[in-house]
Amino acid sequence: MPISSLSPIGHCPPSLSLKCNFPFRPTRKASILASPKQPLIFTTKRTTTHIVSMSYEAGIGVMGTKLGMMSYFEPDGTVVPVTVVGFREGNIVTQVKTEATDGYDAVQIGYRRVRDKKLTKPELGHLQKSGLIPMRHLQEFRLQSIDGFEAGQKLAFEEIFNEGDLVDVSGTTIGKGFQGGIKRHNFRRGAMTHGSKSHRQLGSIGAGTTPGRVYKGKKMPGRMGGTTRKIRKLKIVKIDNDLRVVMIKGAVPGKPGNLLRVAPAKIVGKNIPKN
Repeated sequence: MPISSLSPIGHCPPSLSLKCNFPFRPTRKASILASPKQPLIFTTKRTTTHIVSMSYEAGIGVMGTKLGMMSYFEPDGTVVPVTVVGFREGNIVTQVKTEATDGYDAVQIGYRRVRDKKLTKPELGHLQKSGLIPMRHLQEFRLQSIDGFEAGQKLAFEEIFNEGDLVDVSGTTIGKGFQGGIKRHNFRRGAMTHGSKSHRQLGSIGAGTTPGRVYKGKKMPGRMGGTTRKIRKLKIVKIDNDLRVVMIKGAVPGKPGNLLRVAPAKIVGKNIPKN
């Protein structure tokens, strides 16, 4: 077979669909050995492609601090359990990323002012480039349009959201450490009496000969909590500008003092495209 007739791996004939394309596209390179009797040896070369996997936000959001939970009484006497979210100094635009410079459009926001020595020199230099105060947390909001945003712009919660709006709240859940199957996955325990010797044990985790292994994803004891979780479509009950707090209906991840990310709720077909 002549070398010119070889086609690179990852190239799709016109009759095939585009599903055979993949990010890592290897190419074949034929090298002929010194002896003509030896067969051709093919080597593959992989090229990496930068892919932004972050999903679009429904709109710009802010960061806040969880203060705790309380009961809120509506004018008609209805009791609503709410989470109180406060705001420290921050929520300032630190960088505006564009398609031309970074490969995608996003707005980076800083939150919670700290002393200079609490940050590394690269972190401090990144903020000083725009003449901003040192801030602990930096997060990005990928938007479909970044018009109207500039570095140094301060974002106020009451200017972005209104009472009655739905928001998505993200945070880090409370860490529980290493836990068993009952606490971690709500397993049922065995009998505690009548001679039973299986109380809180996990039990069988699979067959012996077939398949002879434990399936991936098997629910077993392990590390519980301490992960990022998002609670979607929570209602804003009250915005208090005097106390600089906002009350959101329901519970949000984390304990009092934890960092929260509040963004407009994603509603497919309304504020984000269906595709």
